[in-house]
Amino acid sequence: MSSSESKQAFLVSIQKTQGQRLRRFLSARLRNAAADTPDLMQEVFLRLLRIDDHETIRNPQAYLFTVASHVLHQHALRQTVTAESVALPDLAAELQQAAEGNPADEVETEQLFEALGGSLQKISPRAYMTLVWSRCDGLSLQEIADRFGVSRDQVKKYLARALLHIRQGLQERA
Repeated sequence: MSSSESKQAFLVSIQKTQGQRLRRFLSARLRNAAADTPDLMQEVFLRLLRIDDHETIRNPQAYLFTVASHVLHQHALRQTVTAESVALPDLAAELQQAAEGNPADEVETEQLFEALGGSLQKISPRAYMTLVWSRCDGLSLQEIADRFGVSRDQVKKYLARALLHIRQGLQERA
């Protein structure tokens, strides 16, 4: 049996024995399960297909769900970055414009900026700089990755953390 046939047999076996459990595992952890589950299942199986030496996997079930957990985590990060994209200069301009002329609104806006600033001080310096470079300076994720000497995916994680802190800070104020 060739390596390719062996891989396919391995995947077919995993799919038959664990396919329904994997579908339930993913669906239980997704907001939009009907739309996202098939795509994430495909991603899990594609990652398993990329394994060169699948015979060395001692516990295929555990390995499958570990890969699925990683896929879910990456999916959640992508969702956070795309759904929670906050244009900081636009937000600041909008808040300042709304507060102009009314002293009470100006004080409230100033307090909001202080709260956001305090929230951003709690994140890592790289997450903070990623947010600033991305939203204020307009740098791409790849340009930021090059500056830090890390992968683009790592920069996406930094940005997701920063945006999550902003979102949480805004929710606490509401």
